[in-house]
Amino acid sequence: QVQLVESGGGSVQAGGSLRLSCGTSGSMYCVAWFRQAPGKEREGVARIYTDGGGSSLRYSDSVKGRFTISRDNAKSTVYLQMNSLKPEDTATYYCAAKTIGWCGLAVYDYIHWGQGTQVTVSS
Repeated sequence: QVQLVESGGGSVQAGGSLRLSCGTSGSMYCVAWFRQAPGKEREGVARIYTDGGGSSLRYSDSVKGRFTISRDNAKSTVYLQMNSLKPEDTATYYCAAKTIGWCGLAVYDYIHWGQGTQVTVSS
């Protein structure tokens, strides 16, 4: 059974950095980070393969060059390093996983979700 637990959220000033962690258990094929701001739809920001899916990474245009997704297989953890944070990055961040198939950045691609962690960026 796939389980995901996010941590590392908090409050930071614009230009600062945070690193989110997604602790995983169970067998999965890929993990993605999503975010949802109040009143907005959930959007995918980054994706990484975790089990034999290759080394390609994918980012949304809104975070490309500022966020980095990575994994530590020994710790069963996927990270999202967020640099040069902006107020518009304020959202609840979720990690999500799937066990088979195409791994994009669409919400409907994923059926396993964590509970979320809040990130607040002040100007």
